[in-house]
Amino acid sequence: MPLQFEASSPLNYFRALVAGNDDIPLLEAAASLAQDEYPELDVQQVLIEADALLERVRRRLPADASHLHRLRILNQFFFQDLSFGGNFNDYTDPDNSYLHVVLRSRRGIQISLAVVWLELARGLGLKAQGVCFPGHFMVKVQLPKGQVVMDPFSGRSLSAEELSERLEPYKRHSGLVGEFEVPLGLYLQSASPRDILARMLRNLKEIHRTDQDVERQLAVQERLLVLLPDAWPEYRDRGLLHAQRGQAAQAAKDLQVYLDHAEDALDCDEVAERLADLRRASH
Repeated sequence: MPLQFEASSPLNYFRALVAGNDDIPLLEAAASLAQDEYPELDVQQVLIEADALLERVRRRLPADASHLHRLRILNQFFFQDLSFGGNFNDYTDPDNSYLHVVLRSRRGIQISLAVVWLELARGLGLKAQGVCFPGHFMVKVQLPKGQVVMDPFSGRSLSAEELSERLEPYKRHSGLVGEFEVPLGLYLQSASPRDILARMLRNLKEIHRTDQDVERQLAVQERLLVLLPDAWPEYRDRGLLHAQRGQAAQAAKDLQVYLDHAEDALDCDEVAERLADLRRASH
């Protein structure tokens, strides 16, 4: 009798991709986020399309091209010849976070464009990293004569002065001024694949929250907890979504996990009261 294999769910596929600590395949994992919305998506086809772009740009480079020359050729190819850029007309469209759509439309948000660009940059041997800059995801490249920080919307390099200027609203809002001033370099640290995926998911989470789309929010929460199993506030948020769906037992379980690990959180009393209400209602 032939063996029967159950097809892996999108969530289990994602779980397998992010199980490692340092070797998460960023492009593949990021592309797989779209499978909640596009269950028939072939993630391998996304990888094939990215490989085809890499091969095209490689053909433009002489074998002895310097790192700076490679960067210039890549940016010409990506931002000018292919016209990748920001979707300013519909910035909050979830499709801006789905890489198969970004590859087709050549439009996205900073982080989705950055993921595709990083794949090409690394394929050209560039020391490129993502940067979880407040309010605006960046990329950086280490060149022999120093570091270049770039805006993934345009490929334009940004000076220290421009970066500091972009930080000012965030620093004022967060109280990070005066004696609490934080050096610019701390905002330019390399983002791990896990950091990047978490930021992509939280972007989607906020879009669905604004749209009051509980089902899509819940799908994102499931992925966030696979990716970040020790992110206790995500248990709270999933629990509250379960409560909205009338799933009292699941909601209570998640809220209890949150309370067990977030003893000093400002909303502990509020969450404890919500948990008590759920338990009373279920008896």
